[in-house]
Amino acid sequence: MSGDPFDDSGGGKAGLLRQPKAVWATAGASVVAFMGIGLVDPILPSIAEGLKATPSQVSLLFTSYFLITALAMLVTGFVSSRIGGRKTLLLGLALVVVFAGLSGTSGSVGELVGFRAGWGLGNALFVSTSLAVIVGAAAGGSAAAILMYESALGLGMACGPLLGAVLGDASWRFPFFGTAALMAIGFLAITTLLKEQPKPARKTSLLDPVKALGHGGLASAAGSAFFYNYAFFTVLAFTPFVLNMSPYRSGAVFFAWGVLLAVFSVLVAPRLQERFGSLKVLGASLVLMGIDLAVLGYGNHTTAIVCTIVSGAFIGLNNTVYTELALGVSDAPRPVASAGYNFVRWFAAAAAPYLAPKIEEWTDIHTPFVVAALAALAGAGIVAVRRRALTMEAEELLPVHEREDAGGTAAEPAPAN
Repeated sequence: MSGDPFDDSGGGKAGLLRQPKAVWATAGASVVAFMGIGLVDPILPSIAEGLKATPSQVSLLFTSYFLITALAMLVTGFVSSRIGGRKTLLLGLALVVVFAGLSGTSGSVGELVGFRAGWGLGNALFVSTSLAVIVGAAAGGSAAAILMYESALGLGMACGPLLGAVLGDASWRFPFFGTAALMAIGFLAITTLLKEQPKPARKTSLLDPVKALGHGGLASAAGSAFFYNYAFFTVLAFTPFVLNMSPYRSGAVFFAWGVLLAVFSVLVAPRLQERFGSLKVLGASLVLMGIDLAVLGYGNHTTAIVCTIVSGAFIGLNNTVYTELALGVSDAPRPVASAGYNFVRWFAAAAAPYLAPKIEEWTDIHTPFVVAALAALAGAGIVAVRRRALTMEAEELLPVHEREDAGGTAAEPAPAN
């Protein structure tokens, strides 16, 4: 991974910005898909008020979404290896369009939770396949493809709350209709610009992602990411209730959070990895995230806002390193490894939005963030204990001086595979 992911000078290698139209179309649709995750953040209090629901009931919007997403990871490879990546993307987009539109028509929190589950199925089919499609079609190797994917994730995470705030200021229903419209545009872009990619020589079975977790490195990455995701989605799903701000102000906070997420995932993470090594960056980032969440839980309102925004930096670093680990730590095919990894970690994303408000009800407002901080530290502990299993073959980015000592030159590490 080069020091500058946007650099187009490297012996003919295409930089991050010089990609085929099909990659841009897929990445653009991915932005909207990730927008759907944070879209409801600024309007959670408005949804609770409009549907006369409690915070714990509204949190089920995330729980149903990510629970179905986790389970669907066992299906995505099975489907895409039979009908092809392009058709899988289009199927996922179609489901999101339908269920996002239906979400806007909900008359009760139960209906909305159910429609979000259908949305989660569509998003799982799309998001898991989009990474494989981008890696397969991108110019510049898999390192550039991962950064393209992380760019889409960061931009989507940043713009989702902003869109939710702007549209949600008029009605909590409008952000859902807006997402359906944007995903319909993504559907047309994929239809027009993306050609069908060759199907895998071997069809993926439903149990292949689970079998892939038999690899110690992939299982360790997924286990660490499970605890990290619990901390991540405590911030995303529970903090809006703690901040208790208007949709515009909450949207602005999470927009700033998303900007840091994007910048640190795409620009800062590669440089830190090259300087210090991937696992050192990941471990340190998880520890700092734990500290940040503890301060968030016990600070005043202004401190909570600052710590929420700052957490985006650590989340950005973690997302990039975890993605590379999932794709490169085992010898399983990328789609299978990604599905197994996501199958584990999305369960935490389903659990955190439900458990955080419950923990508050059982204890106090501080404890959910203490639990989230301990989860981040548990993730760092797994990285430390399982370091040998997590060291990727020809993939772990050693500090510059160690590479020079080992081989006499600071050679560029091999891309993820």
